Amino acid sequence: MLAFELKAAYFRSRRLVTDLRNEARRWPLTGATSGSLLAEVSTRLRGATESDDPGEAALVAGKIENLRVALRRIDGTLIPAGATFSFWRQIGRATRRAGYVEGRELREGCIVPTIGGGLCQLSNALFGAALDAGCEIVERHAHSQVVPGSEAARNRDATVFWNYVDLRFRAKQDLTVRAFLTADRLIVRFLGAPNAGFAPPAIALDEAVVPLPGRASCYGCAQNDCARHRPHAPRTGRTAFLLDGVWPEYDAYVASSAAAGDLTCVPLDGKRWRLPQYAWNVAAVTDVRQAPAQTIVRSLRSRRLCTHGAERQRAILQDAERLARHFAAHLRADVGHVVVMQNLLPWLWRSGHLGGRTFDVLMTSMPMQALHDVLDDAARHHPESTTLADFRASLDLLDAEREALAAARCIVTPHRDIAGRFGTRAVVVPWSVPNVLVRTRIQCQAIFFPAATLGRSGAYEMREAVRRLEMPLAIAGERDLESPDFWKGVAVTRTSDFSQAIASARAVVLPAFVEHRPRALLHALAAGVPVVASIACGLEPQENLTVIPAGDVDALVEALKKLLAGERRSSRAQRV
Repeated sequence: MLAFELKAAYFRSRRLVTDLRNEARRWPLTGATSGSLLAEVSTRLRGATESDDPGEAALVAGKIENLRVALRRIDGTLIPAGATFSFWRQIGRATRRAGYVEGRELREGCIVPTIGGGLCQLSNALFGAALDAGCEIVERHAHSQVVPGSEAARNRDATVFWNYVDLRFRAKQDLTVRAFLTADRLIVRFLGAPNAGFAPPAIALDEAVVPLPGRASCYGCAQNDCARHRPHAPRTGRTAFLLDGVWPEYDAYVASSAAAGDLTCVPLDGKRWRLPQYAWNVAAVTDVRQAPAQTIVRSLRSRRLCTHGAERQRAILQDAERLARHFAAHLRADVGHVVVMQNLLPWLWRSGHLGGRTFDVLMTSMPMQALHDVLDDAARHHPESTTLADFRASLDLLDAEREALAAARCIVTPHRDIAGRFGTRAVVVPWSVPNVLVRTRIQCQAIFFPAATLGRSGAYEMREAVRRLEMPLAIAGERDLESPDFWKGVAVTRTSDFSQAIASARAVVLPAFVEHRPRALLHALAAGVPVVASIACGLEPQENLTVIPAGDVDALVEALKKLLAGERRSSRAQRV
């Protein structure tokens, strides 16, 4: 080992000197995804026998973590025509400080744990893509040992070792490199403008992690006096729960899924600090991480912003990004599965922290692209609205969420409309029904609209319906966010006591275009109060519930007429 390190130090020094006059450099990450596909290489991250050997599983987990770190310097790289790409110049030295961990490396006949181990899978893929894209290979080193079924056996391998064993190739045209992890594969793509008639093959190399018969890793080797010997393999396969504001439905789901050794990340320990908005039931989990600084900043900023509006929506997205970045720092190599709340999802996906892992999503709203489509349609119906078109998320954020949702293993939600968008991948959990007293009689003639005066909540449809029927209306809040005189011509009673308003209402009506947490409707149904709600409210069919299409005033009026007719028949039957 000493002789090896001395020779390596000599070669590193010599490479440093030669690199002073070398044209290779680190190329910028543009984030571009456009261009025709010139080449693609796809390799598996895990072997079939990994689960049988804890030592091998630990080293493969470390390798995948090293790939995640390296890909942050690779994905989106733009290589100009005629320029030389250097593997080590692009990603830098693999050190613990840079985020690398011990991974799988084959050295002198042994599978050894090495900081940055496993990066050869990335260099192999880059070399294969460079060949298929017609690049000039400037420097490439084959592995010293050829393992049957490996890339070396196909002569498509490129080993790397800091810094003198490098992979370098020269682009013949402008190239954009896309490199990312799915749950079980490393994918490298070269994008550019192809020459006429160019048709590159898509390559799937299914033997990226090949079994090595008779070769044990340092975790299972009997050579106890070896300096590389490790007595115990570290644990792998933990689940991480990345949570924000508490939902009772998801609290029950997490409590039933989490194990003692799992990781839970929450803004604050709500039960300890008596903050009900963060009071997750994480007592069974021993590893709980918090984000106090991010949570305090979010709270202070929220108090300065309006309840609704574009500025608040932008602030919500920025705060979610900060929280996601903080949580991402706790995702170590031993985390194999992630359960993440939807508002944190795009940032974790875009940063690559979900690559090489399976993950489930706790949905807190409909997908952003679908939400935009719904709001755009509502805005066409009500161009006079001041709120329906006030904010839209950026296209790159929409793309990140769309890609992440497509890659997710399961979509967890109590919302029936959202669940219907994901088919068999949807895991429908029950809504949490409040424990309230069942009402015995109607106490007033007004119907209750349990939402702010917003176009997305169906305020325009609600106003038109009560005008046609000449019915009194109870509403929440003191401000009319659409316009100061929005309810002109309607007999309106304002209330700030939801429970009392529901208990005394003739019916609770919410014809919303968007409603992700229909708490007031659940309260009303539990109290035995009739409810008329749009499909967008996400409730399952049940007694006392009438479901109508969003934006359909005629359907809303007919539903209210049937409700009133039913009341009259019931009243006559009671008198008889």
